[in-house]
Amino acid sequence: MRHVMMGLLAVTTLATAGSAQRANRAGPGLVRVRFVTSEGPIVLALDARRAPKTTENFLEYVDDGRFDGTDFYRASRQKSAPKLGFVQGGIRTDARRILPPFPLETTAKTGIKHIDGTISMARGMTPASAGGNFFITVGPAPAMDARPGYPGYAAFGHVVAGMDVIKRILAKPTGGGMDAFKDQMILKRVALVSARRLDGVAKPTGLPRAWLIKTGPDRKK
Repeated sequence: MRHVMMGLLAVTTLATAGSAQRANRAGPGLVRVRFVTSEGPIVLALDARRAPKTTENFLEYVDDGRFDGTDFYRASRQKSAPKLGFVQGGIRTDARRILPPFPLETTAKTGIKHIDGTISMARGMTPASAGGNFFITVGPAPAMDARPGYPGYAAFGHVVAGMDVIKRILAKPTGGGMDAFKDQMILKRVALVSARRLDGVAKPTGLPRAWLIKTGPDRKK
């Protein structure tokens, strides 16, 4: 029995080490980004080869620091399986942080499907309305993939470390919201403290960072 337990421990250790190694290196065409959140770190691998425009847009937000100090604000759980769904984060409607829109790279074009741990761009009714908000799936979400007559959402990478953090965020108490967001707004803030790329050189846009300008009584004289 002891030998069996030792064998299982060795397998678990190897699996954990393998996950850590995957998080610590980027594959061909992948760019890793590390989120620091109030629930723990998350490491993403963005597919710059198959979803170049979406990845470029996301990295502009990262390199400008536009995600720093924002939130994970939505937890959408499946009614029949509450441990599955998606979490959403980003700049919400903060016009001071938003960058110009870009064309939708559909899953039909990229081949990147919404499976467990996929990061994808949130958007409004207009396909080219994605910008500074994103979501991460827990479990497969094929309904978000493109199909005839429906463009779907722009998946562009996956989680390589920190799915336990994503699952904790998904389990947070929720309420409020309207329409599609009804009862899905996270009640206690989950801070997205910072977002930094782990591969390549940062390329800030050079555009004004208006959200950092203090106004009113907080402004220094």
